[in-house]
Amino acid sequence: MLINLSIKNYALIAYSSIAFSDQFSIITGETGAGKSILLDALGLVLGKRADLSVLRDKDGKCIIEAQFQIGNYTLQPFFETNDIDYEEQTIVRREILPSGKSRAFVNDSPVNLNVLQALGDKLLDIHSQHQTQELTNEVYQIEIIDAIAQTRPLISEYQYQLQAYKKAKKQLNTLENQQAALLKEQDYNTFLLEELISAELKSGEQEELESEFEKLNNVEFVNEHLEKAIAVLNDEQYGVLHLLREIKSSLLKVAPIASDYQELTDRLMSVEIELNDIKHEAELANERLIKDPYQLELINSKLQNIYNLQKKHQVQTVEALLDIQNELNAKVFQAEGISEEITALQHQISEAEISLRNLGKQIHESRLKIIPALTEEIKAIISPLGMPNAHFQFDLKLSDTFLSNGMDEIELLFSANKGMMLGSMKKTASGGEMSRIMLAIKAILANYLHLPTIIFDEIDTGVSGDVADKMGNIMKQMGHKMQVFAITHLPQVAAKGNQHYKVRKDNDMEQTVSEIKQLTKEERILEIAQMLSGKNITDSAINHAKELLAEVQ
Repeated sequence: MLINLSIKNYALIAYSSIAFSDQFSIITGETGAGKSILLDALGLVLGKRADLSVLRDKDGKCIIEAQFQIGNYTLQPFFETNDIDYEEQTIVRREILPSGKSRAFVNDSPVNLNVLQALGDKLLDIHSQHQTQELTNEVYQIEIIDAIAQTRPLISEYQYQLQAYKKAKKQLNTLENQQAALLKEQDYNTFLLEELISAELKSGEQEELESEFEKLNNVEFVNEHLEKAIAVLNDEQYGVLHLLREIKSSLLKVAPIASDYQELTDRLMSVEIELNDIKHEAELANERLIKDPYQLELINSKLQNIYNLQKKHQVQTVEALLDIQNELNAKVFQAEGISEEITALQHQISEAEISLRNLGKQIHESRLKIIPALTEEIKAIISPLGMPNAHFQFDLKLSDTFLSNGMDEIELLFSANKGMMLGSMKKTASGGEMSRIMLAIKAILANYLHLPTIIFDEIDTGVSGDVADKMGNIMKQMGHKMQVFAITHLPQVAAKGNQHYKVRKDNDMEQTVSEIKQLTKEERILEIAQMLSGKNITDSAINHAKELLAEVQ
């Protein structure tokens, strides 16, 4: 509920602060007095974009502040989500600086315009003939039915499951794209993997093979030189070992004489032992030499295969080839694993579709059940409003599409007169007819929902007399359950209000100023009398005004 509105330096308003009451309030004023300024100021404080043209004094700051009582609106979760201090009496402030910058605050917490607009939708509904087009919107038509059918728990569960379903569908799409990409490479990856597996690679084997290859490839050369080395060691006359033994014989004779000679003898004997061992190893190595062209070919073939694989994969070692083999194996396995994931996800999606369809059908049946009573209730309200022959039909059909609020497609059909074919409301209803229908719907919804404060902006345009009187009664009845404002030019409506505010414009030598004030009982009589007879207020107009006001006391 809007408790207070203060406006400073905005358009024609230098400064104004006005307190508002609950129930049904009337706002009147001559054309051009500034009623639209009041609505624009409210729009601004609740998130409408602004520019410097709104500043009355271009060098001053514009401040619009609205105070709301929100205890019955269950808005704590909204405040927590947006990190705003929650107060049952919440103050929303908007500032427009001379620089053109705009700032917004909720309970002194700075907020952006998106948050402000979202909060504004929950606090205030400004309704004019132009906004009756909302009635032709399918989502809004469904919301009307849902409010009365009380399908919110079912829809919440449906939306929860729909979110999970869409997430699974998105995941499936991602996996299928991955699978398609992998399948393009699958044959090639499989070929490369099989090629590496068939090579039977082992870590460290390249060095062993290269060493063995060198031996086998040079067996004759090695044999020739090993035999030559053995011969030089073994020759009976000039061999190294023969000569060494002669040297040893000479040193043994002088060794007892001094320790130096003994040391030389010992060293020579060590050399003799080492040379004998070298001769023995050389003989064994020479004996082991086998000329094996077949084995040489096998090793050469194995090495060439390794070299070709290294060139193909642009690596230098067998270990790097083994790493690539592991990677290829993982890719091939991944493609097979994705197929299993896709199958499991498809099954999950299929089950989710069944559950969603069941919920969609339950929601459809709940909606369908209340449509006849809702249709009759709307007809009962608008019939006295100059539409006695109006006929409605909510054409609700269960579709195969998972929509955000169920699976229903809807069209509101309407005819205003007898003998007229039902047609889409957006094509068959005039602006005035839609205004009255919307008024009836808002009046019905007020019985089921905690609606925000609603302002009817000249919704009674184009009607008069008895119809205007009944429209006023409807709005007054709504005021028993919520705060309702009506901006009107009709005295029959104005007389219905629990309180009456007037917007007026004053001109002096220097500037024009608009202000809004609450009328006293006497001022209210004069205002309604003027609405009845014009500027020249007659006694009969005053008496008529008193009668109108007396009827609603």
